[in-house]
Amino acid sequence: MILIYTTKATKRIRYICRLIFKIMLKVDMKITTKVDDFRAYDGAKINYSGAAIDDEIFFAADELLFHAGIDNLDISFVEYAGIKTPFAVYDKNSDLPFDPFAASFYMVSRYEEYLPYMKDEHGRFSAHQSMAYQQGFLQKPVVNIWAYAIRDLIKKYHPEIEFPARQFKYIPTIDIDQAYSYKLKGFVRTMGGYLRSLSQLDFHHIAERTKVLAGLTPDPFDTYQFLLELQRRYNLKPVYFILFADYGHYNKNIHISHRKFHILIKSLADYAEVGIHPSYDTNEKPGELKAEVKRLSRVLNREITKSRQHYLRVDLPVTYRNLINLDITDDYSMGFASELGFRAGICDAFPFYDLDLDTATHLWIHPFQVMDGTLRDYMNIRAGSALSYIKPIIDEIKALDGTYISLWHNETLGNLDRWVGWHKVYEEMTKYALKKDKKTDIEQ
Repeated sequence: MILIYTTKATKRIRYICRLIFKIMLKVDMKITTKVDDFRAYDGAKINYSGAAIDDEIFFAADELLFHAGIDNLDISFVEYAGIKTPFAVYDKNSDLPFDPFAASFYMVSRYEEYLPYMKDEHGRFSAHQSMAYQQGFLQKPVVNIWAYAIRDLIKKYHPEIEFPARQFKYIPTIDIDQAYSYKLKGFVRTMGGYLRSLSQLDFHHIAERTKVLAGLTPDPFDTYQFLLELQRRYNLKPVYFILFADYGHYNKNIHISHRKFHILIKSLADYAEVGIHPSYDTNEKPGELKAEVKRLSRVLNREITKSRQHYLRVDLPVTYRNLINLDITDDYSMGFASELGFRAGICDAFPFYDLDLDTATHLWIHPFQVMDGTLRDYMNIRAGSALSYIKPIIDEIKALDGTYISLWHNETLGNLDRWVGWHKVYEEMTKYALKKDKKTDIEQ
C-alpha cells in the first residue's frame, strides 16, 4: 500500500489519487492528514503538501485541489519530458518540477470547459481553445505519462512495490447517423433527393439512387457485412451508436418506426454492443433524450447504458448530468471533432467529476482519439495519407499500455465519392492497432 500525506483530504485529492493509483496504476493507497502517522509508516509513501517532511517522495502542491469552486487560473508551465507541462512548482525539494495531481485533475475534470469560452457553430468547446492544443501536447496522453512518472519514482525508492501489468486495448466504435443513403427513406424524402440532385444536374446520384431502389446495387451506406467480416477476422468487440431520433435538420436517420430499421438494429446487437447516439438538441431538450433512450431500449428489449453525443455536442456538466439521470453508465463522446488526440489528456476510462457540484460520479468517460471525419473533413487528409496521422497516436497509447478508441461511421466504409479508399484505411488501422509489437488485448 502507498500512503499519501496531505494537509487536507479534499474530494478533489481523493478523486485524483483514486484515479492515478487505483484505476491507472492498479495499486492500493490510503490518504492521511496526520504527520505522525505518515512519519511512522514503513512502506512507500508520498508527501503532497507545501513542504518536505523527511526524505520521502515529495510533490510540492499547487492550491488547485485544496479549494472548491471554479476560477480563472494563472497557470505556469515547465518543460518536462519534452512537454510544456502545466502547474510548475518552484520548490527544489519537489521530486517533480510540476504538481502531477493538480495537472492531471485539471485535464480529466475538463476544468477549462467550465470557464467562459467561445462556442463553435455547433455549440462545442473547440480543440483550438484547449490548453493541450495551445501548448502543443494535444497528441500526448499526458495524464498517463505523469502516472508512469509517479510509478517510476515509487519503484526507484521502493523496488519492493509491484505494479500489476497493464495491457493495451483497442475498442472500435461505429456511429450510425444514417443507416442507409437511399433505402427506407420514404416517398417524400426520396422525391426530395431526386429533385435536389436534378437541380444540381447531378445525374450520377440520380442513377445511383435509382439502381439502389431497384435492388440492382447495394446501398453505399450498407457496410454492415464488411464490418461483421472484420469483426470476425480480427476478433473485435465493437460498439455501435444508433441515432434514433425524430427527423430534423441534423438528424436524418431512418424513421424510428420503420420495421426494417428495427431489424437492422437488432442484428447489430446480436454480435456487438449497441448504445444510443443522442440527437442534436438533446442537451437543451433532455425530454427528447429520455424518449430516444426509451425507444431504443424497447426495440432491443434491454437497458441502454452506453452513449455518444451526435456531433460530439458535449456541454459540461449538462450533457453528463442528463445521461446520469437516465442511468447511462458509459459515455464515449470525449474527443475533439477538429483535431486528433487526447481531449482529457488520458487514454484510460475515468469517472466523470462534476466540478459544479465538486463531486465524483458513477458515469465512466471513455475518450476516443481518432475520428474519420476529423481526418477527412477538418484536416483535409486523403485516404492515402491517413495512416501516417493515425499510427503515431496508436504508438503513444501502446507505449503507455492504454486504450485506443477509434470513431468511424458506416458511411465512411462505402468506398464511394469522398470516402473512396477509407475502408482500406479502417482495416489497415485495425491491423496496426493489433500488431503484436507489445502485448495487446481487445475489449469492448
